[in-house]
Amino acid sequence: MSKYMLIMRGTDESNAALMADIDEMMATTRQFIEEMVKAGVLLAAEGLDDPGQGVVVDFSGEVPVVTDGPYGETKELFGGYFLLDVSSKQEAVEWAKRVPAVTGSKIEVRRVAGDDEMPQGAAGSVEERARHESTGRI
Repeated sequence: MSKYMLIMRGTDESNAALMADIDEMMATTRQFIEEMVKAGVLLAAEGLDDPGQGVVVDFSGEVPVVTDGPYGETKELFGGYFLLDVSSKQEAVEWAKRVPAVTGSKIEVRRVAGDDEMPQGAAGSVEERARHESTGRI
C-alpha cells in the first residue's frame, strides 16, 4: 500500500460556487468520506480556513517577509486534502475522480514519500522524532 494525498485546489470562482451551495456540498462530502472509510482507504481529511485569514512567509530575500492573505496573484489555492492508503496511483486517481467538486476546481494527486525515501536524518514519524528528542538519542 502507498499513501496518496488528494489536494483540493480552487479558484475564487470555484470557491464562490462552493459557498453558494455549501449545505448540499457538505452532505455529499460526508457521504464520500463514509465511502472511503468503508473501503478502508481514508487516513485523514481536512479543509482549510478562508485564505484571507492566512499569511505567507516569503524566503526570497535575506530576511523572511510575512504578508497577510489573501494572496493577490494566486490563481489557485490549496483548500484541503484527503490522505489515502491505496494500492496504486491509479486507485488514488479513481478516488480523486469521485471527490465532490464544483466546476473550475481541481484535485491534485501526489504520492507521499515513505520514510525510507527521505534523506538521512529527516526520516521517521512525528512520534519517532518526538521520542528521539525526549531521550536525546537519534
